[in-house]
Amino acid sequence: MSIVLTLVASDPDRKPLTDRHTGEIIKLIDLYDIRPTCQPVWIRRGKAAEIGISGHGGTSMMYRLREFLADSQIDIFITPIKNRRKKVMLADMDSTIVTGETLDDLAEHAGIKDQVAEITARAMNGELDFHAAIEKRVRLLKGLPQAALEKTLENMTYSPGAASLVKTLREGGAHCVLVSGGFTFFTGAVARELGFINHHGNELDIADDVLTGHVKKPILDKDSKVQFLRQYADLYNLSLEHCMAIGDGANDIPMLKAAGLGIGYKPKEAVAKEIENLIIYGDLSAALYVQGYAHDDIIFP
Repeated sequence: MSIVLTLVASDPDRKPLTDRHTGEIIKLIDLYDIRPTCQPVWIRRGKAAEIGISGHGGTSMMYRLREFLADSQIDIFITPIKNRRKKVMLADMDSTIVTGETLDDLAEHAGIKDQVAEITARAMNGELDFHAAIEKRVRLLKGLPQAALEKTLENMTYSPGAASLVKTLREGGAHCVLVSGGFTFFTGAVARELGFINHHGNELDIADDVLTGHVKKPILDKDSKVQFLRQYADLYNLSLEHCMAIGDGANDIPMLKAAGLGIGYKPKEAVAKEIENLIIYGDLSAALYVQGYAHDDIIFP
C-alpha cells in the first residue's frame, strides 16, 4: 500500500516548515527501514509538504517524528494514498468545531462553571462514565432560564479553520455532519452557520422556559457516534474507508478509530494515546492538507 506523510506548519511566518525538516524526517524513517518513494513535494512552501514512503513504521515511528517536530510546532500525519480525499466527514462540536465546551459555558450563567468544567474535563479524558457525567452536570443546571442558552450561543466562537474545513470539503463533494454529545440547541445553530448537511446531539428537557435538570433519552454517546458514522456511510453507499472523523475527547475515540481517517484535534490525553493522526499545533485546515488538497483548493474566509 502506498503511504504518504504530510507535514503542516502551524505558523509558517514564525516557524516555517523547511527542507531541513523534511530531510531529517527522511533520516528518521530510515531507522525503521522505511524509505521515501519520492522527493518531498511542497504543497505550499513553508506551510505544508508531503513525502511518499514505502511502509508504516508503527506507533513508535510516529511518536519519534512528532517529538522531532515539536519545537517547530509542526504537525505530521500518515495516511494511505488510496481514497485519500474522504467523501463523508463526521465532526465533534465542543472543543473541536467550536473552541469551548458549551455545557461549561452554560454553567457560567449559573455561577458554577468551575464545578461543571472539572466534571467535563474528567469525562472527556475518559475518567468518568459519559452518561453519568452528562446527567450530573445537567442536574446542576436545574432552574436555569432558557435565555441562558441564547446568551451562550451569542458568545460561542468557532475554532480556527472550522469554516475552511467544512466549506472546502463541501466544495470537494463531501458530506459533512456534526455529531456531538452536546446539545441540539447548539448543534443546530453551528450546522446552519457553517454548512453541515445535518447535525445530531443530546436534547435538554425544558419546561416553562426553564431547564428541568434532565437530558432527554436516549443519550448520544461514543457508541452513537460510531452508529452515525456507519449510517452515513451506508446512506451514500460508501465504506468506512471513505469517511473521516475528527474530535478531541474520549467519547470520540471509537468514531475516530472506525473512520478511514480519524484525526484528534487538540486532543485530550486519552485521544493522543490511541489516535495516530493528531492536530496538536495547527488549525482545522490541516485536515485538508492531509487529504491532499492543494493550498489553492482551500476556501479561506
